[in-house]
Amino acid sequence: MTSPANISILTTLSIDRSATKDLYLQIVEQLANAIQRGLLREGSKLPGSRSLSVLLKVHRQTVVAAFQELESQGWVQTYPNRGVFVLSSQLADPARLQPEQIASPKQHYPSRVGFTFKKSNILDNPWTNTISDFTMDDGVPDIRLTQINQLSTFYSANLKRKSNRKKLERYTSEGSEYFKEQLCTYLHQSRGLRITEQNILVTRSTEMSLYIISKVMLSPGDIVVVGSLSYFATNMILQESGASMQTVPVDDNGLDTDSIRALCRKKQIRMVYVTSHHHYPTTVTLSAQRRVELLALAREFGFAIVEDDYDYEFRYDQQPILPMASADTDGMVIYLGSFGKTLAPGFRTGFTVAPDDIIMEMRKYLGIIDRQGDITMELALGEMIAEGEINRYAKKSLKMYEQRRAHLVNLLQNNFPQHVQFESPRGGLAVWTIWNRTINLSQLATHCEKLGLHIPRNLLYQHKDMAGMRIGFGRMDEGEMSACIDRMQSALHEMDRT
Repeated sequence: MTSPANISILTTLSIDRSATKDLYLQIVEQLANAIQRGLLREGSKLPGSRSLSVLLKVHRQTVVAAFQELESQGWVQTYPNRGVFVLSSQLADPARLQPEQIASPKQHYPSRVGFTFKKSNILDNPWTNTISDFTMDDGVPDIRLTQINQLSTFYSANLKRKSNRKKLERYTSEGSEYFKEQLCTYLHQSRGLRITEQNILVTRSTEMSLYIISKVMLSPGDIVVVGSLSYFATNMILQESGASMQTVPVDDNGLDTDSIRALCRKKQIRMVYVTSHHHYPTTVTLSAQRRVELLALAREFGFAIVEDDYDYEFRYDQQPILPMASADTDGMVIYLGSFGKTLAPGFRTGFTVAPDDIIMEMRKYLGIIDRQGDITMELALGEMIAEGEINRYAKKSLKMYEQRRAHLVNLLQNNFPQHVQFESPRGGLAVWTIWNRTINLSQLATHCEKLGLHIPRNLLYQHKDMAGMRIGFGRMDEGEMSACIDRMQSALHEMDRT
């Protein structure tokens, strides 16, 4: 039988009935060219003359004549009672080929384009592939804890509901008004944000939100302030926009606002990016005093604050601290978040909260890069909010993550008492660890790789004054964490011996 790949190639054949060239020769030229280029491979069986005549809407004898000519040129071989099979392109007789049939043999799709284009070193992928048994991360939820059947029930019900069909028939970047309404209620109750649907932009992720913000807010040369240690994806997006990145120190109270004030007195600041709830990567919380100071600085010097609450849902020791956006009365804060982070990745969505005027401008860019949206998913998430399912699931999963945090803390304390300093985080899904500066973390990662543990380079922060590593515990159960720490300890012993 003919493979599906061959059939897809044959459907591209076209017959020009207005051309002076015989129809069978048009078929011959196109099939010969496909064989030369490797699109029809040696040994492939072509459809029968009847099937191909129906496909091309020509008389069967036209196809028979084409097969006979192809066989005489050496492209195919006909076997009685078996069919017509493709021969090697090297067997064709060049003397019998027409000029338009001669093409450079290409066994593979081109690896390079034939034109110039702009390349970005800034956006080089920081993630690496591995075949290791275990891989550390910077703190992501465990999909195994997600109630997939329950989530799929919400999604399937909304997909089948007749009242939703018209919503699925049209393109819209506005998203589901029902979801926005429910999200407004959720954000008001959980984060103190007194907003309406006009203040929300629903996106696929916080990275998409930040990309759109950079398009609206930033011009080449604009100064953006971030922490001396910051989220690599954020830095990539902001630098790609042409912004000039300025760093300020981060201590146990978060971003140093005194340094921001000193910088504002020297330069015109356009934006300050802050992860106020749990600073990335150190997990510290921006203190109440510094929140007040940062808002005051924004009003005084006229810069925007982009507040990224990437893991607001994960807080263990006390109630989450309300975001700065809840206290902003002057429109200085653009608030980013990720809804449904306790769910499977396919059931999450990003959102931006800001005053109406800038949200309207951001919608223009969203309409270009994500015109169709995901109405069905938003409707399902809206129902999960309305029925309280989101809160119930968050409480259940939070208990599990708290147990995993305690287990990782115990492992670090017991296995690396002389090598690592850290504090148990009050929230989030990762522990920030400070290692002895004599330990080369890149070499440690290399030794761990040999032992079946992959440590991505984006988890490592090392320079002459510091050696830090962010270790996620959300995605690993206790047994997996123990195995990872055992391998890390063995790698350290190996480094000591060498």
